[in-house]
Amino acid sequence: MVMTATTATPLVGIIMGSQSDWATMQHAADVLRTLGVPFEAEVVSAHRTPDKLFAYAEAARDRGIQVIIAGAGGAAHLPGMCASKTSLPVLGVPVQSQALNGLDSLLSIVQMPAGVPVATLAIGKAGATNAGLLATQILAAQYPEYLQAIENFRQQQTDKVLANPIPGEQA
Repeated sequence: MVMTATTATPLVGIIMGSQSDWATMQHAADVLRTLGVPFEAEVVSAHRTPDKLFAYAEAARDRGIQVIIAGAGGAAHLPGMCASKTSLPVLGVPVQSQALNGLDSLLSIVQMPAGVPVATLAIGKAGATNAGLLATQILAAQYPEYLQAIENFRQQQTDKVLANPIPGEQA
């Protein structure tokens, strides 16, 4: 699966260890799409296609990618292995696994050795959603349109909460 959000050069790469991880990682894609950030998404397995992973990570910067969001479940080596092959920021999303409910994934991603950072987010949908937001915030330092998109998003969240101050009742 290789997917791009727009015809613009992708700035964010979303990679995942298997096709089944898309159920989680699509939430990062949805956020990027909503905020107008061009991205690509692809299955790149650390264990089944390591050469593809290394080639992806090593070539990402030259292709215009500025942030990589890597989602993985179980042993969850994808984010760390990706980070070992690129100096781009890598955002790790633990995908909820059946065996340990995603705790195995979280611990595998968050426990990187000093010198190979991976910004690790929450398990599952919340983590993928926040990865899309964080990637946009990273890009916002260079692109004013993404700064505006993030500020608009945050204001919409604030307005929504303020419009419904009492649970279950409309203001």
